[in-house]
Amino acid sequence: MSFNVLTAEISHETNTFSLHKTGKHAFMARYALMGAAAIAERGTENTELAGFLDAGHAHGWSVTHVLSAAAGPSGHIRRKAFDWLCEPILASIKKNPFDGLLLGLHGAMGLDFCEDGEGELLRRVRSVVGKEMPIAITLDPHANVSEQICALADIIVSFKTYPHIDMRDTGRQAGDILQRTMTGEIKPRMVRVSRPMLEEVNGGRTDIGPMIARIAAARTYEKQADVFAVSINAGFAGADVATVGPTVLVCGQGDFAAHTAFAETIADDIWDCRFDVLNKYLSVDEAAAIAVTHKPDKGPLIIADYADNPGAGGYGDSTELLRALLDAGVSNACFAPMVDGSTVQLLRTAVVGEKMQITLGGKTDPDFGGGPLIVEAELVSLSNGHFIGDGPMIHGLHGSFGPSAVIRVAGIEILVVTIPRQILDLQEFRAFGIEPQNKHVVALKSMQHFRAAFEPIAGQIIVCDSGALCTPRYDRLPYRNVPRPIFPLDLSEN
Repeated sequence: MSFNVLTAEISHETNTFSLHKTGKHAFMARYALMGAAAIAERGTENTELAGFLDAGHAHGWSVTHVLSAAAGPSGHIRRKAFDWLCEPILASIKKNPFDGLLLGLHGAMGLDFCEDGEGELLRRVRSVVGKEMPIAITLDPHANVSEQICALADIIVSFKTYPHIDMRDTGRQAGDILQRTMTGEIKPRMVRVSRPMLEEVNGGRTDIGPMIARIAAARTYEKQADVFAVSINAGFAGADVATVGPTVLVCGQGDFAAHTAFAETIADDIWDCRFDVLNKYLSVDEAAAIAVTHKPDKGPLIIADYADNPGAGGYGDSTELLRALLDAGVSNACFAPMVDGSTVQLLRTAVVGEKMQITLGGKTDPDFGGGPLIVEAELVSLSNGHFIGDGPMIHGLHGSFGPSAVIRVAGIEILVVTIPRQILDLQEFRAFGIEPQNKHVVALKSMQHFRAAFEPIAGQIIVCDSGALCTPRYDRLPYRNVPRPIFPLDLSEN
């Protein structure tokens, strides 16, 4: 029997502390692709959509892909933009007879009228399709998964890697479970357990640390006949919401007491390891001191500013790390990105090779990551900011920083951009004439994703906290909506 399946992708990781609300323009700036255009861009790469299509081809589905849309992590999504995203999905459901739905979501999407964006999307969908139609969704493991999501989706599968490199595999797994559900072979339901934490203490990284054993245990449990997927979500601490924090999900049938007991063992381990931090967060001055003495024989020193990561809603305009590198006299270095659209516009009035005094970065909220720097800059190049990834995460996918410029300040080449993006691919330097492999020091704004592409060229990797919006010092953030007590805000209670 051939099934008619609707597919769609909507992704946003909402940092509720960000001053920048998210509208339609933010999705258009990242990508908002309808139907065939989405398939052409994403249908054969490492994406959830590619996995959905793999399942469709394998099972002979008639697939209607509605849209693929994502905005860079930022503040709450405006109601008008959310309605704009939902409308084509709901219209297609009303128009066509589908046997199942397959949605690629994030899990930490917040709206300016509702904390639980994915839950609201699923609520609207269920109001049209009813209770019986099977709905499968994929999630980023930095999801804050609500009970509402688990009640409205029959099948939930999260990525099992951080850096995320298994998006296509996850899409295929969700699709295969959906196929078995549509045939009536299985009747999956969701089990959810959680712990009172802002997030898993290491953000769910899977390259080292305790998550390796947890994922192995999840894969082993999935081999049981009545278990279809086990997902371990680290949560996203940049969301001040009631459902914040790590969750363990089991998609299965049969003995739900056993499934819950298994999920509890993983959640207990997350709780028991809550003080076991893998990263050593250096100050920017400590990082700069290491940069001065680094010997590049085995490759450059990679310095990641975790706190100003645009991939978690950071503004990308923190100046503290750059200031420290300049003060230390670091040379043969590169730095990206510095998000400062007004400075890019100023630089576009100059000619390549011209030197000028500029006021760089620090314009959004100097309380987080430092104020503007006045520097003497040489214009190296101007561009439209477009690139095509070639690394493990975004191979073959188009991206854009918007109007951009490369400048040289003392011994540091700096990529100044208009659209915030975290650095997770070498092409985010190379497309603009910067070869990171030839630098002694590479400073970038990213948390964990950069490791997938940059570890192979690195002589050493260090991470620092510039005090920007994504600082791991959560006591600096004005939480109001998370349940209390919660770790690590209430250490005396835990």
